[in-house]
Amino acid sequence: MSKGLTVKGIAKLEAKLRKGTNLSDVKNVVKLNGSELQASAMKFAPVDTGYLKRNIDLSIENSGMTARISSDASYAAYQEYGTRYQTGTPHVKPAYDKQKPQFKSDLNKLMK
Repeated sequence: MSKGLTVKGIAKLEAKLRKGTNLSDVKNVVKLNGSELQASAMKFAPVDTGYLKRNIDLSIENSGMTARISSDASYAAYQEYGTRYQTGTPHVKPAYDKQKPQFKSDLNKLMK
C-alpha cells in the first residue's frame, strides 16, 4: 500500500540548475530541505509507542539531487492514509505541504 509523489519538470529544472548554479549548492538545498521535511514529518507523526516517529528516515539519493523520507514501520501507510476501519492521521503530507514553498524559494534563490 505504497503511494508515491510525482514531480513533473525535474529534467528541465536540473538542466537550468546545471547551467547557472553550482551543483553542490543545489545538493545542499536538497539535503537541508530533506532534513527539515523529515523533522516535520516526525513532529506531525501520531505517537502511541513512538516507533513510527523514531523510524522516519532520510536518505539522500540520485547523487544528492533527491531527498527521500520513509519509515520502517509496517503500519506507516495506514497511519498516513487510513483504512476502511479508521481515518488516517497524515504526517508526511502535512510536512510536505509545509516544506514545499521553502524548497521552491531556496531553489529560486540559487537560479537568480
